Amino acid sequence: MTTTVAYGHTTAVPVHFDDLDALGVLHNSRYAVMLERAMINWWAERGVSFADGRPTTPDAFSVVREYAITFHAPVRGTGDIAVHFWLEHLGTTSADYRFRFTSADNQIVYAEGRRVNIRLDPATMRPSPWTEPGRELAAQLLRSA
Repeated sequence: MTTTVAYGHTTAVPVHFDDLDALGVLHNSRYAVMLERAMINWWAERGVSFADGRPTTPDAFSVVREYAITFHAPVRGTGDIAVHFWLEHLGTTSADYRFRFTSADNQIVYAEGRRVNIRLDPATMRPSPWTEPGRELAAQLLRSA
């Protein structure tokens, strides 16, 4: 499932039995993992990933600076849910993502939040500007695009 959205990208992520907590709902820690996988897949499909333990482009070397999530409704069981993510703002060294987890039909919003990534220089581990090719790819996710 890939749903057409007005901005950003939406993809299906599976909820497995071992993602559930003792109450039979999606464990809160799994949301960060599922978001990470959805975002990594999007970037990897465009050549920004890791191979042989090394980044394929300088823009693959980034870290999460902030992560916040608000839960609205529990995911009660296994099956596909949707992850919609987009860039609210692309700074010189930062990427301000927003996201929402919804039912596959987009009728229920399970959770929504914000994640900020910072591109680092691998030699200094200090913030470093996104490359021009990386900025061009990221523009596809911008809400204002």
